[in-house]
Amino acid sequence: QLCHPPESRPPRSLQPRRENAAGICSRCFCSWVTIKMVHAEAFSRPLSRNEVVGLIFRLTVFGAVTYFTIKWMVDAIDPTRKQKLEAQKQVTWSDIAGLDDVITDLKDTVILPIKKKHLLENSRLLQPPKGVLLYGPLGCGKTLIAKATAKEAGCRCINLQPSTLTDKWYGESQKLAAAVFSLAIKLQPSIIFTDEIDSFLRNCSSSDHEAAAMMKAQFMSLWDGLDTDHSCQVIVMGATNRPQDLDSAIMRRTPTRFHINQHVDLLEVAQETDGFSGSDLKEMCRDAALLCVREYVNSTSEESHDEDEIRPVQQQDLHRAIEKMKKSKDAAFQNVLTHVCLD
Repeated sequence: QLCHPPESRPPRSLQPRRENAAGICSRCFCSWVTIKMVHAEAFSRPLSRNEVVGLIFRLTVFGAVTYFTIKWMVDAIDPTRKQKLEAQKQVTWSDIAGLDDVITDLKDTVILPIKKKHLLENSRLLQPPKGVLLYGPLGCGKTLIAKATAKEAGCRCINLQPSTLTDKWYGESQKLAAAVFSLAIKLQPSIIFTDEIDSFLRNCSSSDHEAAAMMKAQFMSLWDGLDTDHSCQVIVMGATNRPQDLDSAIMRRTPTRFHINQHVDLLEVAQETDGFSGSDLKEMCRDAALLCVREYVNSTSEESHDEDEIRPVQQQDLHRAIEKMKKSKDAAFQNVLTHVCLD
């Protein structure tokens, strides 16, 4: 069509087909050469500023959409997503109540040598301890204290489960223990925290399985290696409610021990609340907490209001709440409320 104008071109049926030596029609060949020249000219000319900006914008949008789509798909199919979100929740000292003495000792013994390393690096006596043991009754906040210590000290916390160090293949448990300590050294300052440490580091006996005994020996050997390197800032922290079941070698490696115990005599509270229902106990605890709130509101000290902290529940608060609950129960049983007009 480009070689023959419309007015001089004969009908298609009468047009002779001209072919070159390669068997290509001359008209088709001319059209192909012309289109190729047009494309070459379009690609060879420089792009304008607006075209460059538009191209970069489209590529940026496409890349961002692709990235967030892939990220959303990976998060949706990740089976450990909930555990990761829980691990991101950081615990601070304000989340722990009633353990001010323990928190003060931890700040002086563990956190200060880590944060002020440049001041204490020449003294071996003032280095952070390589082993810390938290022991006390169930539910007194040992795990929270370990998490808060790692956060306040700026350490990475490795929550070591006993099942992580067990394997069905012979010798693999020792390799896993070595991998844990190697990771902690690379991430230092770090804390290797083991809850219920007595579950796999209890007293050694002749009845122990050979694989378990070898794993314990490897763990304690790597633990001793931390003492030889005084610049290493790796702390092994364990929590237990049965310190008497721990092996003597473990007790030697945890010279820093803290007794975690709330300043409330639960046995005495249990004796005083004999006959209370679950609803009565809940209301009693609520009244004890409200006493702390009332004391804070009625306080005239501006300093306490600036701190915006409410003191923890103490033994006397529970006593007052129990007495109040007993009076209300006695009044109900003695039909005192039946003579009161409720309108």
